[in-house]
Amino acid sequence: MDLTHRPRRLRRDGVRGLVSETSLEPSDLIAPVFVDATTDERVPIESMPGHERVPVDESVARVEEVLETGVEAIMLFGVPESKDPEGTRAWAEDGVVQEATRRITDETDAYVITDVCLCEYTDHGHCGPLEEELRGEIDHEHGSACDPTLTVDNDAALESLERIAVSHAEAGADMVAPSGMMDGMVAAIREALDREGFEHVPIMSYAAKYESAFYGPFRDAADGAPAFGDRRHYQMDPANAREARREVALDAEQGADVLMVKPALPYLDIVSLVRREFDHPVAAYNVSGEYAMLHAAAEKGWLDLEAVAHESLLSIKRAGADLILTYFAEDVARSLERGR
Repeated sequence: MDLTHRPRRLRRDGVRGLVSETSLEPSDLIAPVFVDATTDERVPIESMPGHERVPVDESVARVEEVLETGVEAIMLFGVPESKDPEGTRAWAEDGVVQEATRRITDETDAYVITDVCLCEYTDHGHCGPLEEELRGEIDHEHGSACDPTLTVDNDAALESLERIAVSHAEAGADMVAPSGMMDGMVAAIREALDREGFEHVPIMSYAAKYESAFYGPFRDAADGAPAFGDRRHYQMDPANAREARREVALDAEQGADVLMVKPALPYLDIVSLVRREFDHPVAAYNVSGEYAMLHAAAEKGWLDLEAVAHESLLSIKRAGADLILTYFAEDVARSLERGR
């Protein structure tokens, strides 16, 4: 028997770490932070154990908790005090994200990324103003509309996204992250930022964002579930991979600085595709459903939560992600520090 090649030789303690191909560091991670203008105290998010909505007055303290773990970057999501069909509180100077961003950038060293979208701010829960034919036809009580195939007015949404991105940059955001999957959103935002003197603010585009069933807990956290229909008319079909290449290429051409794939674990093939074909930094969003399902299994005693959380993020990094937006950021960062 020819045993010239024995891979097990390199799996022993001592050499195992020396030949490890992929590493995970706290600096690879981005922690989501939810700021809620409707509350004066922290509100636990039932479907996302360990996470809370925090009032604006607690936003700095919450970010300091993140920084203590070694994670350096946060993504801010806001829950406004009121909603309307256009989502106008999304770009208000005294909006929840704008106020939290000013406080956080003034009082901490966190790298602040802001979510640029409208679903948390519109009373219908879609990612932009509705098409003209649908306005006024929503049955809010029963969650339906006359024609559920009609959804977002793309070009009207672009104008809103420009306003949001500029307002976030004015408040001190280090990076903006448009997530609405509107055609032309990156070009519109880049032009608006440059026009207003924010050429230095990069854009992390949700370049391949799928219409996924894994978003459920987030919609509870951010109060952004659609009042009718779904988002399949502007988010990507989970069956499609070649389409992702086209979508990502468009955002790269329009000036995106970082390209994000969302969700992460069910779409590692897409993360790998983007890594192979584009030179940009690649981000992946380890979404709320991925987080919640591991917690649920761990609560049953079926999985070791710390081990599977680390393995999950390592697999995302191995697939090609440079940055990982994850609800496990703080827990995994702590475990990495303990293992040093």
